[in-house]
Amino acid sequence: MLAFAIEYHKRGDMPAAAAIYEEILRGEPRHRHALYNYGCLVLRRGDYSTAATLFRQAILIAPKDPEYHYALGLALIESGNYGEAEASLQRAIRLRSQPAYYNALGRLRNRQGDMINAISAFRRAVNQDGTFAEAHYNLGNCYRTQGNNEKAAQSWKRAVAANPEFLPALVALGETLRAVGLKDEATAYITQALNLRPDDPELHCFLGDLHQDAGRIRDAAMAYRAALDKDSGMPRAWYSLGCAQLATKEYVSAIASFEASLRGEPNWLEAEHNLARALFELGRTTEAMTHFRNCAAREDLARSAVARAMIALTIPGAPDESNASILAARRFWADRDLPRNPAPNWPPRIRERPLRVGYISSFFHRPNWMKPVWGLINEHDRTEFEIHIFSDAPAAEVRFGYTPHSRDHFHDISQLANEEVAALIRASAIDILVDLNSYSEMHRLPLFTLRPAPTLVGWFNLYATSGIDCYDYLIGDAQVIPEAEEAYYTERIRRVPGTCLAFQVNYPVPDVTEPPCVSNRRITFGSLASQIKITSEVVAAWSRILLQSHESCLILKNGVLGSAECREFMHKSFEANGVARSRVQLFGPAAHFEFLQTYSQIDIALDTFPYNGGTTTTEAIWQGVPVVAFWGDRWVSRTSASILRAAGLGEFVQESLDGYISFAVELARSPGTWARLTSLRRDMRTHLAMTPACDTRAFGLEMEKIYKQIQAVGRTTEQV
Repeated sequence: MLAFAIEYHKRGDMPAAAAIYEEILRGEPRHRHALYNYGCLVLRRGDYSTAATLFRQAILIAPKDPEYHYALGLALIESGNYGEAEASLQRAIRLRSQPAYYNALGRLRNRQGDMINAISAFRRAVNQDGTFAEAHYNLGNCYRTQGNNEKAAQSWKRAVAANPEFLPALVALGETLRAVGLKDEATAYITQALNLRPDDPELHCFLGDLHQDAGRIRDAAMAYRAALDKDSGMPRAWYSLGCAQLATKEYVSAIASFEASLRGEPNWLEAEHNLARALFELGRTTEAMTHFRNCAAREDLARSAVARAMIALTIPGAPDESNASILAARRFWADRDLPRNPAPNWPPRIRERPLRVGYISSFFHRPNWMKPVWGLINEHDRTEFEIHIFSDAPAAEVRFGYTPHSRDHFHDISQLANEEVAALIRASAIDILVDLNSYSEMHRLPLFTLRPAPTLVGWFNLYATSGIDCYDYLIGDAQVIPEAEEAYYTERIRRVPGTCLAFQVNYPVPDVTEPPCVSNRRITFGSLASQIKITSEVVAAWSRILLQSHESCLILKNGVLGSAECREFMHKSFEANGVARSRVQLFGPAAHFEFLQTYSQIDIALDTFPYNGGTTTTEAIWQGVPVVAFWGDRWVSRTSASILRAAGLGEFVQESLDGYISFAVELARSPGTWARLTSLRRDMRTHLAMTPACDTRAFGLEMEKIYKQIQAVGRTTEQV
């Protein structure tokens, strides 16, 4: 009967084995082998109290059998009776020194938090049997608890060498090697684990995480989809797949993935935040703001800080916002999440030396963005101004735009933390520091709270108030900041005549071509704006233009439209507004010179709103393409008006959205438009060079005048 019970036990037929053990014990209650084997069975089943009772009865019959004491120790460990468990294991070891007994003793001491003695016990086990995989694994866990990942990994590798199918060791190796940056080695072990358990969705997710860590985004997405094949409702897999799709600009799929993860875990803050990011990148700004606000309102203030930052970043371009809500959101983020530092006491400036002006930017290597910046810096009078450039790109990467001057100072800050940059600026004794980044490089914003210079100025890339008290001045023009709106700014406002974005093109661009309407016999509208600016309101307006100018078409080109599914999303957006997809041509990204060549296919550019073009508008008119815009309700929606009016193209700036639409329709329908566009393009660059839009010399003089004025105000304040 015992032989039959053991056979059932080995096969895993526990009910049959238990029935025979019980029958044996009814006939012979002191049958020590039945007591021991039945105890092992109920121990495995989790009935630790019954197991301990059976092992004790076996010990009464055979007190010198070490296996019985060892088994009792295991049952007592699981039931939490650590004192008696240690006594049982020590008796087993005294009777016969076995690796398994030391392994159990190590587990006990680990449970008790005695890492030193646990490690000692596990070492005794592996010294006695170097192929004891479980003991190597347990020893590795102790080392990990101590924070010694190197020794932990060595132990787990020995466990896997002893037993290549030891799944827990394979997974632990993957986790630890990932933590120390050995992603490829970690991937090999997790792949080995998946070969053992191919239906485990968690392992597929882990493999996806490793691929994503290593930048293998497509492989990561495949792994997450494999996890979802095993468990289609797994929130973690949907979330991770969404992150991979976000990284590859597959925003339509990312939205669906994050929505699926939220169906499984509705309160997952990171999933909702990333859903908002994907919506924002696709131009669904209003929906994105709703989700960002949901995240920002969470009680977990530290984790919701990123959402508050995203609101501060994106709110100027959100259709339903206003100057008041922009100010409130940016103040709220700054007050809640930016550090507050006292203003240092600055020594008096040495008046005999030139005024030291520092310009700080992460984008000096992007000549297309820096047209106004280099236009200003190149014009500075070095007898009165000492120029310092604090760049997040090395000087070698600044290939176009800047005309180096022997008296200038170029500082590469790309490897410096904010505190180090602040120290460098102070050491350079900068009088006026001009921030050219603003919210475009949010990791640098805390730098300005350190007050690294006596006067901090925002210019070029702000397009709204910073909402941060440390900024002293903000430079704009009368178009973008009317006097009546100064109450919505935390900074003191200074204005230049004309436009605050006077620009100079000092890098290779295509030649201006004749307008395509001459050969196409129809007007082609176009926009090369970023997708984030093409909101549903913009699509609706452009659709009205196309529907009222029946033969016209529209060209859109940007980085997001490199995705086929994003192009399909845009086609469906226009179709929902009644525009056939044949009238809308969509193109993805290209090298910048090729990108600008797209203007040879466009007759008239349509501005986005409320987030106007800045660089996009200057590039369009420089390529001879006029931009139709309208006067909006905030700075970011008047940028094009500022540029176009300074460029002598004020007729293309309308007073309202309806005027914008009807003016574009009139241009498309008017028989004289083709000749008008031909004349415009032929003379555009010559014309621009004679306007304030490209008069960087005059702009430079105005900026220098402002710098002198605010420096004089600072001196007066110090004297008072």
